[in-house]
Amino acid sequence: MACVYVLKSTVAEVTYVGSTTDLDRRLNEHNSGKNVFTRRHCPWRVVYQERFDKLSEARSREKYLKSGAGRRWLRVNNIIPR
Repeated sequence: MACVYVLKSTVAEVTYVGSTTDLDRRLNEHNSGKNVFTRRHCPWRVVYQERFDKLSEARSREKYLKSGAGRRWLRVNNIIPR
């Protein structure tokens, strides 16, 4: 099982989109500063996730959510701030 997720920083108006097969482990990595981008905005919380059977499907959705259309979709659905 894989998932695509959206994180929101609790200290800044910053979001992060990623994909993984183990969301708990990955969130722990983000909050412990193991990711270059996310270490500057710790702590993070999961605000959205979608589950997929294959990691390749999650990565395709992640790519979409990082695009302009995907960001608009996240805003329209009130997942990230406008």
